Amino acid sequence: MQKATVTLLSIAAAIIGGLTQGAAQEWPTRPVTMVVPFTSGTTSDVVARALVDHLSKAVGKPIIIDNRGGAGGNIGAGMVAKAKPDGYTILLATTGPAATNKLMYRDLAFDPQRDFSNIVLVGKAPVIIVAKATGPIDSLKSLIDYAKANPDKLTAGFPGNGTLGHITGKLLQERSQIKFGETQYRGSTPIITDLLGGHIDLAMDSMAAYVANVREGKLRGLAIASSKRFAGLPDVLTASEGGLPGFEASVWYALLAPTGTPPQVIAKLNGATNEFLKTPQAKEVFENLGIDVGGGSPDDLKAFTATEIEKWAPIIKGAKIEF
Repeated sequence: MQKATVTLLSIAAAIIGGLTQGAAQEWPTRPVTMVVPFTSGTTSDVVARALVDHLSKAVGKPIIIDNRGGAGGNIGAGMVAKAKPDGYTILLATTGPAATNKLMYRDLAFDPQRDFSNIVLVGKAPVIIVAKATGPIDSLKSLIDYAKANPDKLTAGFPGNGTLGHITGKLLQERSQIKFGETQYRGSTPIITDLLGGHIDLAMDSMAAYVANVREGKLRGLAIASSKRFAGLPDVLTASEGGLPGFEASVWYALLAPTGTPPQVIAKLNGATNEFLKTPQAKEVFENLGIDVGGGSPDDLKAFTATEIEKWAPIIKGAKIEF
């Protein structure tokens, strides 16, 4: 009797497994939601919209963007972490919700390494340090000199608590032994508005949203936190060239899904995204935004994320960034 029961259970498990596998292979049978954990118009949003145009065609169903900004990306990411792992809710994450927020937020409702399955690294955008077009600050050196001579007189804008722009600002203050006021925004657009209006002096943020205004002379590009200059802004020095050797920081974009999402779904999204990254459209969009194209396997993204956490952990701890 016991043997018969075990056999029946085994058969049932095989049937359920087959049904699950079949459902995964048929995915998607309805629209998919891609959560962007930042507001409309941010770089994440622009990247997501370019990506979903390709993915929708590749998978045969619409992929709908859902902007869920707030808390450095944690609101949107937390929503995806709790979503059913059936492939119908995915996340276009940035460095914060994908990695570094776990180092700063004491009451984080999710753990990115535990609660997400890696799909693919989409791209990396260096952080740019910019200043308003008026006033004495026109280089990284002049920023440091002015801040030392005028403690707390400058105000810098960041795209949210714990974002890489914010962490970079903390690192800049620590490395340069300067201090400036900090104002947090929800994304890049309101930062740029206040810079153009002269309400704040500086910003540290992913480069993409600032390129056009720097090119047109409406904002001053002080430095790019990268190992090489950006071809779209050839006159803007790297931070190393500007006097801070080895000062590098990039906001990166990654596609994630709730842990437990079927591997067939992960593989399909990975393949379609890698295909997109090779297209002329992707290259044009990313070049205009100052983003280096990503790509690779889910395991590549997992290893990269671990490296980033190892890199930023001592900096965040040393700067005592905690929320």
